Amino acid sequence: MPEPVVSLREVHKSVREGATVRTILAGVDLDVAPGEAVAILGRSGSGKSTLLNLIAGIDEVDRGSVHTAGLDVAAAGERARAALRATRVGFVFQAFHLLPTLTVAENVALPLELARVPTAAIAPRTAELLARIGLADRAKAFPDVLSGGEQQRVAVARAVAPRPAVLLCDEPTGNLDDAAAATVLELLASVRREVGCALVLVTHSQQAAAFCDRRLWLDGGVLHAARPGARP
Repeated sequence: MPEPVVSLREVHKSVREGATVRTILAGVDLDVAPGEAVAILGRSGSGKSTLLNLIAGIDEVDRGSVHTAGLDVAAAGERARAALRATRVGFVFQAFHLLPTLTVAENVALPLELARVPTAAIAPRTAELLARIGLADRAKAFPDVLSGGEQQRVAVARAVAPRPAVLLCDEPTGNLDDAAAATVLELLASVRREVGCALVLVTHSQQAAAFCDRRLWLDGGVLHAARPGARP
């Protein structure tokens, strides 16, 4: 069996809310194999986004271990975690987070520049990805003139541009209509096969979860293989 590209053991995370401390994750274990797609479902506020942030090293665990693409994230410094996100982890957000002052092409090229990809290789990779998502003719457009579905396709292209080992998606279809959501999900499935990256997708949508190899539910701070409350 190949080594997991994402591995969490006994991960705990709490946040302080005024005078109280709220437990978000209470001993989460998770292994994701290279190339595997895993959907994490759960109610709002259950800790799904926090889980992604811990995998990416955006947030820090209270205790437990997190290994992502060969890095001991929980023990690494901020510089190492930033390098991980620049080269080995792609992130797709519900709110797109495209930079409004950059063109579509510049948004897609940005992670390649941050990863210090040779300049001569950036333009061909950017053009390849824009053709792949069907937006080659919008390369010089700014994000505010694109539809929501088009913006999310650009966000996916940006996330996979450096060919990451892990692609993290936080409600990537939450702001889209059904047709645009289906297009984005098909794109995610396609680029995952092309790049060979693992996919961890946080969602409320059974439509989105159906694109994954495995579905887990986050409830009570713990991941479950079966939906809580479901009949066996």
